[in-house]
Amino acid sequence: MNHIIRPQLILPNRRGFIRDTTAIAATSALVSGAMKAVHASDDETIRIALVGCGGRGTGASTNALSVPNERLKMVAMADVFDDRLQSAYQSLNGKFQDKMDVPEDRRFVGFDGYKLAMDCLRPGDVVVLTTPPAFRWVHYSYAIERGLNVFMEKPVTVDAPTSKRMLELAKKADAKNLKSAVGLMCRHCEARGELFKRIKDGEIGDVLLLRAYRMAGQTGNTPCGPKPEGVSELDYQIRKFHCFLWLSGGAYSDFLIHNIDECCWMKDAWPISAVASGGRHYRGDDVDQNFDSYSVEYTFEDGTKLMLEGRTIPNCKQQFSSFVHGSKHAATISESSHAPAKCKIYKGQKYDKNEIKWAYDKPEPSPYDLEWINFMAAIRADKPYNEVHRGVMASIVTSMGRKAAHTGQEVKLKDYWDHDHEFAPGLDKLTKDSPAPLQPLAGGKYPVPMPGVSVDREYE
Repeated sequence: MNHIIRPQLILPNRRGFIRDTTAIAATSALVSGAMKAVHASDDETIRIALVGCGGRGTGASTNALSVPNERLKMVAMADVFDDRLQSAYQSLNGKFQDKMDVPEDRRFVGFDGYKLAMDCLRPGDVVVLTTPPAFRWVHYSYAIERGLNVFMEKPVTVDAPTSKRMLELAKKADAKNLKSAVGLMCRHCEARGELFKRIKDGEIGDVLLLRAYRMAGQTGNTPCGPKPEGVSELDYQIRKFHCFLWLSGGAYSDFLIHNIDECCWMKDAWPISAVASGGRHYRGDDVDQNFDSYSVEYTFEDGTKLMLEGRTIPNCKQQFSSFVHGSKHAATISESSHAPAKCKIYKGQKYDKNEIKWAYDKPEPSPYDLEWINFMAAIRADKPYNEVHRGVMASIVTSMGRKAAHTGQEVKLKDYWDHDHEFAPGLDKLTKDSPAPLQPLAGGKYPVPMPGVSVDREYE
């Protein structure tokens, strides 16, 4: 595939998704009554397997099992850590006892657990993939082989080689009429959808500038200190996956992707280049690979800019929001975290409550719930549905900005597509006894980005 046209190849799918999502959301309350299930099971119950039992896996499963008027049953779970699996099981079983059928012999621990869990499903059932994103292509491959519909968490990739791989897998899923959802739930937000429509209708004028902020204290499991004695290198890194680029793309990819994606949605385009800066501060004994602050300037093909600010330093001003400036009016994409969005359009460029021209004034259902309602509606209606194409674009654009900060160079999307640095090759062969793809330096610390020193790779 020609890397120069890849972003354009994705756009028709994304625009179609926006139209489809609007239509599905409008009828999501009728999922059980108006739609006849298209499924191999005589009882119309869709079975679910959970692969990756951390906080996001538990959260996504909660949203899945909460879809109103649906016949869903969780029948298998898998993780590489037994304590996480058992904790997730206890949490879900306490809330959804009538929808949980996961006896001990269908709770699988180990690196091959994903296969064992998926083998408990029938073609047309659903697997939830919420492990660190490094494993996404491995698990997605097997899900497609087994004929399963897939919900996967974001990001879906952390580097260019796996991005290409995921696009090819998405084509295979399409060819088999499998449905694939990606946990960029803001795309399902009804308030943001209304704002997008108004922007496309020219209500704010030409889009000139976008701004996004995720400035908080410590995020996820980063930063992290030295590995404790008696713990394997591989186990330690997987437990602290936000700390290591090969596993998650670091805190930048795992958390900033939402702000980046919602801004690209409003622009209805993907940036073609990025320049950035960032740094590590007050690190002490911390050994993770993250920067503590990121400042990125993304540029779209027409010259429009997206300015992104990320920070994970305690006791500093916090902000979690995204904005768009048009030639006529400015608008709020998200006001404070993911939900509710509280989208608004202002009379000019001044963000003042007395200058509001339009505000979304309806109750905002949780986008975490809506993404599952829409996903299940597509499965029941046997409607084409694949968010992986767009998820790959959001992931690689995010990685492009991360690399710009970590190397100190301008990174162009067309060049990044062809970059050969796969952070962790051969993950489909990984076992509990394998060496970790990232090895510590002397003293127990790990390679970190060095802008201006390592200018082609994010770490050596």
